[in-house]
This record gives sequence, structure tokens and C-alpha cells, in this order.
Amino acid sequence: MIPRYSRPDMVAIWSPETKFRIWYQIEAHACDAMADIGVIPRANAEAVWKAKDVTFDVARIDEIEAVTKHDVIAFLTHLAEHVGSDEARFVHQGMTSSDVLDTCFNVQLTRAADILIADMEGLLAALKRRALEHKDTVRIGRSHGIHAEPTTMGLTFARFYAEMDRNLRRLKTAREEIATGAISGAVGTFANIDPAVEEHVCAKLGLTPEPISTQVIPRDRHAAFFATLGVIASSIENVAIEVRHMQRTEVLEAEEFFSAGQKGSSAMPHKRNPVLTENLTGLARLVRMSVVPAMENVALWHERDISHSSVERAIGPDTTVTLDFALTRLTNVIDKLVIYPDNMLANMNKFRGLVMSQRVLLALTQAGVSREDSYKLVQRNAMKVWEQGKDFKTELLADADVLKALSAEQIEEKFDLGYHTKHVDTIFARVFGKS
Repeated sequence: MIPRYSRPDMVAIWSPETKFRIWYQIEAHACDAMADIGVIPRANAEAVWKAKDVTFDVARIDEIEAVTKHDVIAFLTHLAEHVGSDEARFVHQGMTSSDVLDTCFNVQLTRAADILIADMEGLLAALKRRALEHKDTVRIGRSHGIHAEPTTMGLTFARFYAEMDRNLRRLKTAREEIATGAISGAVGTFANIDPAVEEHVCAKLGLTPEPISTQVIPRDRHAAFFATLGVIASSIENVAIEVRHMQRTEVLEAEEFFSAGQKGSSAMPHKRNPVLTENLTGLARLVRMSVVPAMENVALWHERDISHSSVERAIGPDTTVTLDFALTRLTNVIDKLVIYPDNMLANMNKFRGLVMSQRVLLALTQAGVSREDSYKLVQRNAMKVWEQGKDFKTELLADADVLKALSAEQIEEKFDLGYHTKHVDTIFARVFGKS
């Protein structure tokens, strides 16, 4: 991913230096395991650890690969340059390239997942804090972009919290599923390497042995992993879209923090644009781009092919780096989001009580009027508000047919905002638990 949308800890996981270090650890631990069961001399296994503090020369490995046209062989050749040809002669004994490549890839994905889990925990903390802060800040709820009924800003934050909390559980499951390793040799039969080697290497790397590999680790695991990242990206966009809507000039119920010296437009000095959440919408698209290729990687020819390889070299780093950046950016947006409660009330009252129409409808039906007739009575007064700018309550109080069923006091009572927020505590307890 480009540096603009990257953070160093996640980028480091995907560096060539990190990759070759993991490759080395796989090979060295495998040698230890083979020495333990008497397959290779202990002295040769110990010799491999002479390279434990070596910084592998990426340029040298690339130089060798230019001749061998094989990245793992190039690395093993370079390793032998540090360890010694005779000492290294048992390295990679009975193994195949995928044992190294797939196990390393899953180590990298597991480490990336750990960063993403921490990112999500930070986002959840920010969403919870803002939800509690604005638990009772009333705003209008919208359906189809149109005023519906009152809700609170706290409930808006709470629903995003609940969504991200589900995503966190999904991510932890995806991490568990991807944390497998395979050291099973050609076509995964262990014909030339003992299963005990796989068990040892996986234990050292914090992985679980793949129950059955076919020279490659099954790619349904990876499909599930990247699909989970895609769902998280969609949830990020869900939050971003709400912020972008709230920041529209004619809404202005909230806006991204605008720092001193910040400029919104090269042409119009007055502009304060939702650039961070617009950026998040774009980044979400990039993350989701990995999902279909990851799904298509599941179907490989027979025991293996490498049609998945080029895909994973791209989507592994790009997707995790992008999502890490996006989660951190969203957390910052939520932390600093500027809320305008007065504008929320002004927007809700823009159509002069119209949002209380359902309460009046229900009251009429409870008073004995049929639902169809009740709907007609309420709608004909509501349309005067839409079309003529009338006040909804005033029109109801002047409607003789409505007054036949409801008293003036009953109509007045239907415009109490507290009616719509009476179960906020119940919802908060469901989302955050009882305090």
C-alpha cells in the first residue's frame, strides 16, 4: 500500500526482512525437530542457529533468484552462505516450498490480525465514550433520508458500537482459523518428513498444525479471513456515511474536527469538507477488493497450483495495511467528532411536529377509529405541513374529525419528546451491559 495510507507496525509485518526472518525460523525449528527424532545430526541443527542474528541481504537473495527463478531456493542458498554449505545440507530436509511459504503467510496474517484486533478495541472504546456522552442528545431518525421519528445521538453511536463489537468477534474467529501451519512435504503426505516436525514448528510459531494439507494450506481459511476484513470495511463505510450526511451544510448535526490552519478548498475559503470520512469510504472499497480474489483462490488444481500466489502477495499486505490505517483514522474521527445538539433539535422541528404522526395514528386507533380512517385523518393534516408549511399540532387541534376521537389534552400529550427516549437505558444495557 502507498505510504499515505500506511502505518509502520503493519507495514513491517510485510517487509522482505520480516518474511525472510520467518522463513529462517521455520527452517531452523524444523532442523531442531528433525535432530530431536534422529533424522539429522544435532550439530547440523545447531549450526543453522548461527544465523539467528543475521540480517538477511534482500538484494543478495534477489540476485540469486534472478538466476534460480525460485524464491525459496534463493533464500536457502543465501542461508547456506551464512551457515556453511556442509552445515546447511540438511536444511529443508523433506520439505517443500509451500511448507515455508504458507506457514509464513499465516504467521504474517496472524500478526496482522493482532494489530487489527487492537485497532478495533480502540475504536470500540471511542464509540462507547461518545455513546454515553450523547445518550440523551435527541436527534431525528431518518428512513430513506427522510425525517422519521426522534432518536438520540447516543443510540447512533451505540448501534455502531454493537456492529463493530460483532466484527471484533468475527475477526478473532478469523484469526483463530488462519493460525495454522503445514510442514507436510510434497502433496501433504508426510512421506519424507515426520508429522512431529510440523507439530514442533507450529508450537514455536504460535500456530496449530493444519489437520490435512495438500502441499498447501486450504484456502477456505484465507477466504474467510479476507471476507471478515471486507465486512469490517463495510462497517467502517457505514459509520463514515452517517458522518458525511450529518456534515452536509443543510444538516450540520455533526462535523469532523477542523484543526487550526486546515484549509477545505483551494478555491473556496469557506469550505469545511468531510475529507476523512470520504477517504474512509474509498479505503473501504480497496479492502473489499480483496474478497472476491480470496474466494476464487479456494479452488486449486488437485493437490496444489500457484494461481493463488500472485493474488496473496498483493492482498495480504495491501488489505491489512489499508484496514489498519482506516480503523485508526475512524477512531480519530469519532474521538474528535464535533456534535451540534441545537442543530439536531432545529432539524427535528423543521416540519413543526410532523414526526409525531405515528403517535397520533395509534391514539386514534386506540380511541376506536379504524386504522384506515385514522391514517387518512393523520395524513391529510400531515400533508398541510409538507405542502403549506402549517403546524401539525395546530392542524390536528382544528380538525373536527380528530377532535371527535381525541381531546385537546390527548393531542398535546402526543408531542412529548420523552415518549421516544423512554427505553434508551434498556437499549444501552443490552449493548454495553448493566452498569
